Amino acid sequence: MNKLNVNWSLHKNNVSIEVQLARFQRYLQGAGLRPSTIEMHMFRAGKYLRSVEGNQPKIHDFELFRENLLERKLSRNTVNNYCQAISHYHKMIKDPVAFNYLKPDDRIPYYFEPEEVVRIFDSCSNLKHLAMLKTLFYGCLRASELCNLDDIDLDLKTLTLRIRSGKGGHDGIAYISSDCVETLNRYLSIRPSLLVNGRQPLFYTDYGRRWDRIKLYKIFAIYKRKAGLTKPGGLHVFSRHTPASMLIRNGCDIMTVRDCLRHKSINTTIRYLHVSDAIKREKYDFYLAKPMELG
Repeated sequence: MNKLNVNWSLHKNNVSIEVQLARFQRYLQGAGLRPSTIEMHMFRAGKYLRSVEGNQPKIHDFELFRENLLERKLSRNTVNNYCQAISHYHKMIKDPVAFNYLKPDDRIPYYFEPEEVVRIFDSCSNLKHLAMLKTLFYGCLRASELCNLDDIDLDLKTLTLRIRSGKGGHDGIAYISSDCVETLNRYLSIRPSLLVNGRQPLFYTDYGRRWDRIKLYKIFAIYKRKAGLTKPGGLHVFSRHTPASMLIRNGCDIMTVRDCLRHKSINTTIRYLHVSDAIKREKYDFYLAKPMELG
């Protein structure tokens, strides 16, 4: 017997989520937003639309979604970013929403320990993925910066990467370790060169496209889970907060940390001054107590 051609949906007039997101993309492009911002707004709006099962969302839906974000104890920046994306969507459908902007918490709430970073590397059985993770970590890179790297940006002799048009539109230099270079050499020895829109990306997908941030976030989540880590922290914590915290804990001066992270303002870097009490005691003894004893 053939299946009955009947639509039993209670919401027969709903437009598919894909169609809504395509319209949202055109709206954001018309507003002049950067491609990377549009990409993340669409990702967050997509999660929002799926939470209401593709229905035309109302203000009440937004309030419930935001309440859920807060209950999950996500960072204030994450909640603000979701709300900002969703407010753009509601503005597009001419049903604007208002929300209280949460003051960002400048503290770094968590980071990975060195042995946890090693576990993440060891869990990686894909050479390309391992090269990407090591480049992210040792270069202290943002996900968007890794996606934008080309072959010409890598200097294996000086162990550096040229970061072009990173956050804020400023170029910079990132340092990488000899361990990272060794993995990159293995990766490059078997990776064919490929032109994508007239450029040779350092990393590209098996489908011949540049990586995007969302795919990187998902890949990191897979290896973090394989490593058996359940503590909070995604790719940004791994590639930014963690190396910065390690540099500080091992005695690196704040100006060098700022240069490694390519911060425009030293005030952004100061957040990482969260060394442990043991490190504080060690420095106190070295710089004050012991010199006084010798005197």
